[in-house]
Amino acid sequence: MIIFPAIDIRGGKCVRLYKGDFAQETVFGEPAEMAKKWQAQGAQYLHLVDLDGARAGRSENLATIKAILEVVAIPVELGGGIRTMANIEQVIKLGVQRVILGSVAVRDPELVAAACQKYGERIVVGIDAKDGIVAVDGWGVSGDVDVITLAKKMKSAGVRTIIYTDISRDGTLSGVNVEATAKLARESGVRVVASGGVKSAADIRALKPYEQDGIEGVIVGKSIYMGTLNLPEALAIAAEVN
Repeated sequence: MIIFPAIDIRGGKCVRLYKGDFAQETVFGEPAEMAKKWQAQGAQYLHLVDLDGARAGRSENLATIKAILEVVAIPVELGGGIRTMANIEQVIKLGVQRVILGSVAVRDPELVAAACQKYGERIVVGIDAKDGIVAVDGWGVSGDVDVITLAKKMKSAGVRTIIYTDISRDGTLSGVNVEATAKLARESGVRVVASGGVKSAADIRALKPYEQDGIEGVIVGKSIYMGTLNLPEALAIAAEVN
């Protein structure tokens, strides 16, 4: 199971939001420095989110993302406002390994299919939900579709990995939604990365038995910034053989 340390970028800074609320932001310094820190602690993959991009509908923090890519040797995935083939090509050319498509999965599934055809497994879809209903545009708008239905549609489009975020838990340290994440993996038939609410090593252990159902990994954010989760310990648990 892969542990993805999250680096959420707003205004060129590394921040964490509470339940996706831009008004409830905590700043944690320079993104490139955070990236180096998590790599030094053993991270094998980084999860980057361009929060400004999510609101603008296009990548807004490319200079910051480039700075991260210049100081780490591990792969990174990037999401946040990427909604055109030109933008997908732009960030891949920059050096991003996996591109996360979110709102566009609801609004333009044909683009997702075209991107999957061109870039294969480098295209990942992020499904962010409140009470099982997909949210779009930086989580501010309902997408009027339930999670399972969208996931199955994305599988048909060629998507092989989905990042599932329970918005009600994101940034709350209230525990990951294991049940909903495992259900999504089982019913959709695609690999799923869990996101939202991770607090401690107990959350990593709770997810481990569901690797066989298709849970590929877990994104850790506020927990590693606040110190409620020790990244090397999480990585060790993730590497254990079931």
